[in-house]
Amino acid sequence: MQENKSSQVRELICINVDKVYDWIVKELTFELAPQAPVEFPTLPADVDLANASIQCNVVPALTNPVVILNRENRCFTVGGKSVTLQQLTIQKNFIVTITIKTASCVVYESAPFNISRCEQITLCAPHGTDVSVTYTDLDCFVCSTGAIIPDFPIGGTPTITFSNLSITVSVCQSIQSTFPVTVEFLAEYCEPRADIAMGCSPASRPQKCGNIFPSGC
Repeated sequence: MQENKSSQVRELICINVDKVYDWIVKELTFELAPQAPVEFPTLPADVDLANASIQCNVVPALTNPVVILNRENRCFTVGGKSVTLQQLTIQKNFIVTITIKTASCVVYESAPFNISRCEQITLCAPHGTDVSVTYTDLDCFVCSTGAIIPDFPIGGTPTITFSNLSITVSVCQSIQSTFPVTVEFLAEYCEPRADIAMGCSPASRPQKCGNIFPSGC
């Protein structure tokens, strides 16, 4: 007979958790227009770039993907009350690669290059709190390229110069300010569930199709 949960003894428990001071979800769209030649290490000298299609890929930087540049107290009126919040200047760092697909469906990928963008957000994030940014969606697309001009320097890495390259990056981000705290509450200890017994299925045979065959049986 299973023990009634209400009869279990409760205990005062302390645990370490991250308290969420504030949490917002925000969209961000920005454009970038690389001017410098982009390296394409595997690009052959005889490549035909006529009618080639251009795509891009963006991911967070491996190191320091988010850097808090500044945290400034600002006074706001919320619900008729004056509150002090923090205006954060955040730098987001990304890695972008460009992919070229020729008319004959051969694909060449550029060397990754870094880009950064800054934005300001208002959050309850006093000094001492950690600010984390989680990307729920991160994507990019090529708006325009202009002329596609390959270059093959002697002894160097092949490059492509785009006369009018425009890339749009769209970001959906979850931003939280947190601080580790120790909390206490009354709780019951969890008990393991009963094991599910596994047995062999009884022998069976396929169901007959009624009076279809043999006729009249």
